[in-house]
Amino acid sequence: MRPHRRQCLAGGVGLIAGAALGGAHAAPAGLYRRGNDADPETLDPHKSSTVAEAHILRDLYEGLLTYDNHGAIIPGAAERWTVSDDALTYRFTLRADGRWSNGDPVLASDFVFALSRILAPATAAKYAEVLYPLRNARGVNQGAMPAEALGVSAPDARTLMIVLEQPTPYLLELLTHQTSLPVHPASVARYGDGFTRAGNLVSNGAYALADMVPNDRITLTRNPYFHAAGSVAIPTVAFLPTPDLASAVRRYAGGEIDSLADLPGDQMASLRRRFGAQVVLGPALGLYALAVNTRKPPFDDGRVRRALSLVIDREFLCQRLWGETMNPAYSLCPPGLDHYRDPPELAGRDTLPIDREDEARTLLAAAGFGPDRPLAVEYRFNISDNNRNTALAIAEMWRGIGIETRLVYTDAKTHFAYLRDGGDFDVARMSWIADYSDPQNFLFLLETGNDGLNPGHYANPAYDALMREAAAERDVHRRADLLFRAETMIVTELPWIPVMHTRSKALIAPRLTGYHPNLRNVAPTRFLRLAP
Repeated sequence: MRPHRRQCLAGGVGLIAGAALGGAHAAPAGLYRRGNDADPETLDPHKSSTVAEAHILRDLYEGLLTYDNHGAIIPGAAERWTVSDDALTYRFTLRADGRWSNGDPVLASDFVFALSRILAPATAAKYAEVLYPLRNARGVNQGAMPAEALGVSAPDARTLMIVLEQPTPYLLELLTHQTSLPVHPASVARYGDGFTRAGNLVSNGAYALADMVPNDRITLTRNPYFHAAGSVAIPTVAFLPTPDLASAVRRYAGGEIDSLADLPGDQMASLRRRFGAQVVLGPALGLYALAVNTRKPPFDDGRVRRALSLVIDREFLCQRLWGETMNPAYSLCPPGLDHYRDPPELAGRDTLPIDREDEARTLLAAAGFGPDRPLAVEYRFNISDNNRNTALAIAEMWRGIGIETRLVYTDAKTHFAYLRDGGDFDVARMSWIADYSDPQNFLFLLETGNDGLNPGHYANPAYDALMREAAAERDVHRRADLLFRAETMIVTELPWIPVMHTRSKALIAPRLTGYHPNLRNVAPTRFLRLAP
């Protein structure tokens, strides 16, 4: 996510309508033109953090386990594994035919190198916390323990041992994530941070990096050394950044793009009429939220945060702006997560809108704001049609109780890099797609010290204590109760204001087959096919 910054001052709600179709373009034989949410900030798996990057990395690299095109976990670089009786030790056996794109064998030591690298303090990986279930990972990442203390070892070239701090129900799914991907040790040693450039990058997945043109495309070609190369039907895939969704739809209609991973919500009725079964909706485990800067007055005041939340009409946003492709969010965790219960909800969901507005005005007055001293809010977001329309609508809702909103928007790369690097803000759009189906993967975002993913710097020792207790709890039901109590704190204190829970929405051209909507919203190119 991130280089050129633009700002705008906006008032009122302006919705973006669909535009005329472009001219038809002949589909190049063997080239899959894949619309992707944004240009990646990095192709370094250990420094990545976005879904747009994950789609590309999933084609370039293969973890110990991976996903098929139905979202099922399948063997990846490891052909089999065993788990100890106490669920603390995992033994993985790597494939004998695993190869990097330069022909080098994929070794168990490559995974030791990669997991040690992402957790090394010098790497400054913003996503390192996701691997804290590994024994001593937290201590290594924080510089309190040597790298050798990490619970990962390679007894021989094809055997990888992973030892955990405590049983982790989602460990196998975690090993499909980009943070767990291997990198080629010799390339990192030779090129340093430049190992991700075209010509330098050596990968172990179905594809290899051929070319990278910022803000235009990233081109991958089939890796002839991949263990299943014979079953990879598409020889070339170009990932095309599509942050302007209306423009992306025009390009799709004109035959320039074969699939889109996101659609303009306010155009869904029109899109269904125009494209019929090519519009594919599916399940998802994601959150659209507003992060609030809890270190900055007056947003450190819970009354202000609750007032901001109370007047957001989530049903209007989901139905009118997003075309029912989103669900109203009254909890941080979406319903349906594994190893959990129904999540706690925001207080007042069933209250009439006029009563919620009255409560919000009362809260603002108690915090010192009113007609003679209106609350001013700067709302930051990454630009897309859907995000712009949502920001304008929320600004209008806030205006109804006297809040003055200034909108600041940038491209996705700039937006998320700005937040992760500690940039100042009042309220900022955040999105999160679960890396695994477990409430911990939402709730860990707001733990103290997780500043790369917690830009508002929410810190609550009681919350942190509950998360630690849940991490150490072996009984799944007891663990769910502890995480429920932790989430209750979040929906009460609102360091993040949940707005919507996501559904996947895509446009899939008839020439592309093998795409199946699934809960993880994954579609590795190796399992797809293009018609002649």
